[in-house]
Amino acid sequence: MPKDGIGAPTKRREDLRFLTGNGRYTDDINLKGQLYAWFIRSEVAHGRLNAVNTAAAEAMPGVVRIFTGEDFAAIGGLPCGWQVTDRFGAPMQEPKHPVLAHGKVRHVGDPIAVVVAESLAEARDAAEAVEIDITELPPVLDMKAALAPDAPKVHDDLTSNLCYDWGFVEENKPAVDAAFASAAHVVSLELVNNRLIANPMEPRVAVGDYNAWDDQSTLYTTSQNPHVIRLLMGAFVLGIPEHKLRVVAPDVGGGFGTKIFHYAEEAFVTWASRQLKRPVKWTSTRMEAFVSDAHGRDHVTKIELALDADHNFTALRTDTYANMGAYLSTFAPSVPTWLHGTLMAGNYKTPLIYVNVKAVFTNTVPVDAYRGAGRPEATFQLERLVDKAARELGVCPIELRRKNFIKPDQFPYQTPVAVVYDTGNYHATLDKLLEISDHAGFEARVLESKARGKLRGFGIAHYIEACGIAPSNLVGQLGARAGLYESATVRVNATGSISVFTGSHSHGQGHETSFAQVVADMIGIPATQVDIVHGDTANTPMGMGTYGSRSLAVGGSAIVRATEKIVNKAKKIAAHLLEAAEADIELKDGKFSVAGTDKSVDWAGVTLAAYVPHNYPLENLEPGLEETAFYDPSNFTYPSGGYGCEVEVDPETGEVTILAFAAADDFGNIVNPLIVEGQVHGGIGQGIGQALLEHAVYDDQGQLLSGSLMDYAMPRALHLPFFKVDHSSCTPCTHNPLGVKGCGEAGAIGSPPAVVNAVIDALHRGGYSQIKHIDMPLSPARVWAAMQKN
Repeated sequence: MPKDGIGAPTKRREDLRFLTGNGRYTDDINLKGQLYAWFIRSEVAHGRLNAVNTAAAEAMPGVVRIFTGEDFAAIGGLPCGWQVTDRFGAPMQEPKHPVLAHGKVRHVGDPIAVVVAESLAEARDAAEAVEIDITELPPVLDMKAALAPDAPKVHDDLTSNLCYDWGFVEENKPAVDAAFASAAHVVSLELVNNRLIANPMEPRVAVGDYNAWDDQSTLYTTSQNPHVIRLLMGAFVLGIPEHKLRVVAPDVGGGFGTKIFHYAEEAFVTWASRQLKRPVKWTSTRMEAFVSDAHGRDHVTKIELALDADHNFTALRTDTYANMGAYLSTFAPSVPTWLHGTLMAGNYKTPLIYVNVKAVFTNTVPVDAYRGAGRPEATFQLERLVDKAARELGVCPIELRRKNFIKPDQFPYQTPVAVVYDTGNYHATLDKLLEISDHAGFEARVLESKARGKLRGFGIAHYIEACGIAPSNLVGQLGARAGLYESATVRVNATGSISVFTGSHSHGQGHETSFAQVVADMIGIPATQVDIVHGDTANTPMGMGTYGSRSLAVGGSAIVRATEKIVNKAKKIAAHLLEAAEADIELKDGKFSVAGTDKSVDWAGVTLAAYVPHNYPLENLEPGLEETAFYDPSNFTYPSGGYGCEVEVDPETGEVTILAFAAADDFGNIVNPLIVEGQVHGGIGQGIGQALLEHAVYDDQGQLLSGSLMDYAMPRALHLPFFKVDHSSCTPCTHNPLGVKGCGEAGAIGSPPAVVNAVIDALHRGGYSQIKHIDMPLSPARVWAAMQKN
């Protein structure tokens, strides 16, 4: 087998072009005759849009045209890709999401008009001359207040600000309530999953290009799933047939979920280029991104746990308010429901669970999936509550978890929240975590910190994640308006090199390396002979893109299936060349051999014969060597793990310092350990950001106070220790051909509760035993204030 095949810690091949400045990002694309777009956005959170006066601006130098909501009145709104049915059987309220505001503005940053000019400077100058008449209306910002009968409505045509009231599993509710009534112990906690802003390194960019001679539109965009953008924008917004619409996502500098969705700017530049017969380009500023990119999280929850006299978990129930913002973003309704409620069992054998979620419209930026999408929210609720339960019961948090874990011999395990975990060993990941974090030496380190006047604590969290959302027929029943399969075309060239065309898009995951390793390993050739092509709907098969840690489990499985077809056909060709029965042909290390003989032909000899069929059974076998496969998984994959965080708290200032962080994950089989480690490191960094620093804060008028990097605190190197990462506790997935589970979001799921649990542990050890919880982010001010109230 090649040394760079499956299991090899190969360095990412794509990094060479990124590090040398040779990446090609959307903002690098500049087309002949290109125009520039500048969006004029609402400066108020809620208001009646009376008039937009563009006369003065239209007369300014370089201005080609100014578009307003009136120009888009007859065009479809941005579609929502998931419909949720509430617990009473009614569909969610689904308001129109216009490309440009029409009639009302509903959040600061809502696009009102767009200036298109010959240069960016001219477009920006003209934007300042556009006069906008808005009658301000009272904004609704607090989710509970938004549901009051007399609350102002974000959308006048809806009956209220409630999008849906979802219950899961509804038939469990009476039994859950009965279990709480008879419980020996009941523990409850109210908490907030703070609103986050993704801030990928590359802001969003969109370039629309129209060729009148063939009526073809092309959109270049920073997207995680170009095929889905083409489907949504073409069919539901602009009415462009898919064969007349091409979407290209070149190198993309990070996404974290925020580049999954279809945005107004993409539809605008595509449509405007058709109107003006010239390319139109828009590049987001960093501050613009704060009020135009979808935000993440923003849940308020009350969670309760019932236990019997032996400390076994008997029932769990939650009530959550989930902020949708002003509009429904592409996958927003699914995040606090099917991506959250189905994970409330966690790693535990709790027999009864009921989850209620009220999704609410407010005058804020729309909220959608952000790294982990629903699973971090569920894990944070559950793992904070388990820690609180241990303290109230006077038992060890580690041992309370161990006692209630699903046991290895109980898999496959049917949870009370619909999903079936196929494999896992939570005891093994816990043991590995305690080993790599040197938990045995923790008490000695506590004394060392105490000698320096600091409070040291250790926090643990266990998580389980559902990745590779599937299968399509199931998610269709749950409200998904798209399939969730993945695709691949494997094209073998005459000289033996291979091009793999995949529907999975890479924006930092290392697909060009790991996907090549999979194909190279299956055939037995160097990975350098395999090229990975993605991001262009014109040359890749229809795919669902990259999110939800699905790339290898779903996209990689499609590649495996297509490569299997390639190998099967290549064996037929080899059998003909070697004058042997196909059943006797073996492929090993890039060579086809006749079993039990020394007769063989190498990979290049077979591929050349496929394309130069001089001696070829054309009546039985077509020339060429190219195959396509679509893979629709039969179940989610369920990575899991144990995370441990060790902190110091300065009692004089409340400052939290993370001293050590350890992660023991079960990702199933590993294709590239180096990439896996990097993915975990990145996720933990983002989770620490949520736990200690990041918070999107609105004032009572709906102004985003943390609307720039001057005010929104992002983690820096000084906030992050070196992480100890282990993925040796492996239980392979049983239902995909690679046995992989997904690793991209785990770090962001398991780390926030581990950090908060560590801080609470440090405070309790320092005598602050009355502090039960502090909401994220645990800033020095919040921690210090809690200590003063002790």
